[in-house]
Amino acid sequence: MTEDTPVRGLVEALTLEETARLVSGTTDPTGRATGYLAGVERLDVPPLCMVDGPLGVRIPDESATAFPAPIALAATFDDELAREHGAALGRETRAAGADVLLAPGTNLIRVPQGGRNFEYFSEDPVSSAATAASVVEGIESEGVIATPKHYVANGQETDRAAVSAEVDERALRELYLPSFRAAVAAGAGSVMSAYNRVNGTRMSDHRRLLTDVLKEEWGFDGYVVSDWYGTESAVDAATAGLDVEMPGVPMAETSDATAGDGDDDDAPASDDPIPPEIARGMPDPETCEPFDEALPAAVRNGSLPRERLDDMATRVLRTMDRAGVLDGDRSPVEADAEAHRRTAFEVATRGSVLLKNEGALPLPAAADVALVGPAVDEAVLGGGGSAETTPETSTAPREGLEARADGAVTVVPGHPPIEGVSMLDLLTDEEGEKDNVDATDTDAADAVDATDTDSDGDAASDDLAVDVDSAVAAAEAADVAVVVVRDTTTEALDRDGLGLPGSQDELIEAVAAAADRTVVTVAASGPVELPWRGAVDAVLVNWYPGQVHGDALAALLYGDVDPGGRLPVTFAPASAYPTADRRRFPGVDGRVSHDEGVLVGYRWFDARDLEPTYPFGHGRSYAEFEYRDASLEGVRRGDGDDGDDVAVTATLANVADRDGREVVQTYVRPPDVAGVDRPAREFAGAESVAVAAGERETVTVRLDDLAFSRYDPEDGWTVDAGEYVVEVGRSARDARLELTVER
Repeated sequence: MTEDTPVRGLVEALTLEETARLVSGTTDPTGRATGYLAGVERLDVPPLCMVDGPLGVRIPDESATAFPAPIALAATFDDELAREHGAALGRETRAAGADVLLAPGTNLIRVPQGGRNFEYFSEDPVSSAATAASVVEGIESEGVIATPKHYVANGQETDRAAVSAEVDERALRELYLPSFRAAVAAGAGSVMSAYNRVNGTRMSDHRRLLTDVLKEEWGFDGYVVSDWYGTESAVDAATAGLDVEMPGVPMAETSDATAGDGDDDDAPASDDPIPPEIARGMPDPETCEPFDEALPAAVRNGSLPRERLDDMATRVLRTMDRAGVLDGDRSPVEADAEAHRRTAFEVATRGSVLLKNEGALPLPAAADVALVGPAVDEAVLGGGGSAETTPETSTAPREGLEARADGAVTVVPGHPPIEGVSMLDLLTDEEGEKDNVDATDTDAADAVDATDTDSDGDAASDDLAVDVDSAVAAAEAADVAVVVVRDTTTEALDRDGLGLPGSQDELIEAVAAAADRTVVTVAASGPVELPWRGAVDAVLVNWYPGQVHGDALAALLYGDVDPGGRLPVTFAPASAYPTADRRRFPGVDGRVSHDEGVLVGYRWFDARDLEPTYPFGHGRSYAEFEYRDASLEGVRRGDGDDGDDVAVTATLANVADRDGREVVQTYVRPPDVAGVDRPAREFAGAESVAVAAGERETVTVRLDDLAFSRYDPEDGWTVDAGEYVVEVGRSARDARLELTVER
């Protein structure tokens, strides 16, 4: 039988009201699911349960593996590890009794201070697309419906529910759509639409992008679900191509949250239910028109064809059927917590990026260590919002180092803890009611303005000085000082800069001036400014490592594993990025100009001849590698596709006396064509490879077609004739070999 035979029969048997209810989200009666479709009991159609999960399955009052942030996964540049990570997420989703995982986050990292950058993969479309596809493959392999989000051009949290991304077709095609297209091709059963508008049209109402591109051009036959309370007119959304409207879990009202005195929109009102900074990033539930209330009447009065409503239900039921949800035997699987902890550990270590090392790492086991910094006593699990995960167990840096070290470990934080921001806590209390947070309250203001230069205020300065003195004394007495610092981010709120919150920079500088050797480890959501990097001996970025923070950090510092990560984003001062222009971020008059076009991330720095702090792809190993004997060849495409791919084969030699891991990267420089502007180089693919001491490995990297192509609004995808230079090396600014290919 064809896949739609049982589905077709179900759709024909549905009443009008049942059909509308099947595509309208409601609250899970058990209180466990993030999103919930109630099913149709009369026809034995079971409910469909959705859970959040970019960093791990999130269910209220329940625990799960808290995996490292997706940006750490992208930093591994390892598609197979990404598939394994996705499969682990899928198994935990099944173990929780859920059917849909609201992941992965596949938006391009455009704004370096974006509040959800930790949930995303990369500033580069090829890198992002490869990771997204692999994660989706892993999730779907476990009988779980993957939901890449937030489609499309959702590049910031500030005013995200209303702002319009003004972006041309070329940039959409070359930068912002490829990750979603790859996720769909990898088998994603669902796609979540974004809150924002694109060129003036709300994404839930965007027929060209939802129907013409996603469904018709790409052949996506799953369902499109709104972000929570992300719609307004039910008929407009359904007509445009939205299939499921999802209000889901209760949220605090935000309609009055930014009300001020009429002159200052940012001034908090005295009775604000939530801080205005958060409220500006939230949708308004009062403007959302539920599908189950509006669509039956729309069908009856002719404003929505019944065929379209049936198509919406067909897409939901078809996806449920393919995932096995309609079978009637959807018993949960058992998650292997220890196996998933090992996966989390591998992602955390393989994704950590050694930015700098002047002989300080790895640490000798017998070294006496002064462990300093506000994050020494906590595992940094992630940012705030729908990605928040509660692990059963976790290890803090203090615990990891104390368990691993043979020498003394003296712990002196030297700085108050940097509190993470929980959007969910700010929005609701335990009963799901409004949390009466006053944005003028000291604690609440500190939590929201987490990137303030001194979030602890002048009142704490005397105590802080004492703490710094103690940390400095410990650093002077130790063989090495290890400083563990962090940033903090949340959904619905962008950072107001790239500096570390509080007085962490000052702490690092004071410790570095006193210690013989200083190692700084940074738990970061994305790019951060490192003004003290010249004064320290080593810098290691762990991103948000999740529950294995302490174990992974100790293994990296003592050289039990090689730091395998490379930067999936450019590190530079905030003023150097294209989004330093207010028109480009956070926007003016509700519009965010993307007039930088395709020059996002490293492409911008190349075009403007700017020197980044650390370039895209940068990262060091404890070993040393030489690149030898590279060649280009054609590789026959699989899956019935005609034509050949281009691949680079290179010999990589480890000339050190210890094992190491290298990420062999390729970039393509296009030919000069009159009247055509292209980036100086485009990332084309990479392979992560372990090489034993004194050994060599042959590495083959397939080059993505996107690196050779450009999108022409008139002619579509175009490969300009001419000679392309293929760079093989260690970063966007460190080519070791060059080859040429005619296209």
